[in-house]
Amino acid sequence: MLRLRKGRYSARFAETAADLSACQRLRYLAFIDGSGADPREDGLEADAFDARCRHVMVEETRTGTLVCCFRLLTLSDGGEITSCYAAQYYELSALQAYEGRMVEMGRFCIHPAHKDPDILRVAWGAMTRFVDDEGVEMLFGCSSFKGTEADTYMDAFALLNERHLAPKRWLPRVKAPAIFPFAQRLKRRKPDLKRAQQGMPPLLRTYLLMGGWVSDHAVVDRDMNTLHVFTGLEIGAIPPARARLLRLAAN
Repeated sequence: MLRLRKGRYSARFAETAADLSACQRLRYLAFIDGSGADPREDGLEADAFDARCRHVMVEETRTGTLVCCFRLLTLSDGGEITSCYAAQYYELSALQAYEGRMVEMGRFCIHPAHKDPDILRVAWGAMTRFVDDEGVEMLFGCSSFKGTEADTYMDAFALLNERHLAPKRWLPRVKAPAIFPFAQRLKRRKPDLKRAQQGMPPLLRTYLLMGGWVSDHAVVDRDMNTLHVFTGLEIGAIPPARARLLRLAAN
């Protein structure tokens, strides 16, 4: 049972239907409301994968306000990779050979009215505890950029191409009908590092600081009004100093 309390915030698994609905409402607020994506009549952002996942809630301890949530789908190894959410958008046959336990982290969001960086630290502390408890060897998911106009993020994509592409043995191939092939288009572009960092989603920045890697293309997801890249992180490759910080956050 996941229970983690740090300062003003605590993390736990969703336990009831009401908990899941709270997560889906926060996801709607973060991903749909005001984003340009098609609205949902019930005010929930939900899909068929919710029933297969465990949902982590980060709450403000004093008020019980839900400030962050994400979901976890555990796979015994790469042989189950075609059953994950990301497999709808990426051809992941290269990862079928992966022998270790994997977990897909999805629908990560922080309440737009709450900017405290400790929220992200507690979320990663909860994730670290889960990874350690479950013996997970690879963490993966889709990291989203707001909107579907790639021109907004050219320096960020150029930086991903220059420094953070997946190892060839794990590289996802194209499956989605609408993509931005940034590795091909931006071969010769040198990124402006300041603009690149400004355009990079916070979750993706954290993955990259830990040694994460991405697909060589972004998927244009018009349903969610985002561009997203497949993102992977091999737990054993996290730099020792980063791993120590994560485990401090998890204890």
